Amino acid sequence: MVHRIAFVALALWLVTIAGLGWVFVKGNTRASTDGRTAIVLAAADRDFVLAEMRQMLQAVRGVTTALAAGDGAAAAEAARAAGGAATHHVPPTLMAALPAEFKHLGLGMHRGFDDLAAAAEPVPAQLQRLSALLSLCVSCHQAYRLEPAR
Repeated sequence: MVHRIAFVALALWLVTIAGLGWVFVKGNTRASTDGRTAIVLAAADRDFVLAEMRQMLQAVRGVTTALAAGDGAAAAEAARAAGGAATHHVPPTLMAALPAEFKHLGLGMHRGFDDLAAAAEPVPAQLQRLSALLSLCVSCHQAYRLEPAR
């Protein structure tokens, strides 16, 4: 009898772990009407993602403005604002709702801003790095859309 209870407990534990793993990979998604994957988010989580996207866009503006003026230090400072430090306050509910590929793209963006901030390169090389970052933005926006939870 004890073995059976232990087996059932282990089986339930494994099912729970598998379920959580599936949620971590898939997130809270559904097909959207425009062919992209819709990520379904609670209002607070959606607001958080949109604010983070605006922060990245402000960083891009700051980097390009600084590079146009030839000010590498100001470009690094602008890039640093959207780097990895910006990921420390992500709500757990949001992390559970986002699909793995979206998380991967987002972390790549933050790492890219950190790399841009750390690179002491001439303006053309920094612009190439920024262009690569913007390619991540484009690929994410082509693949995903945010939808409110119903």
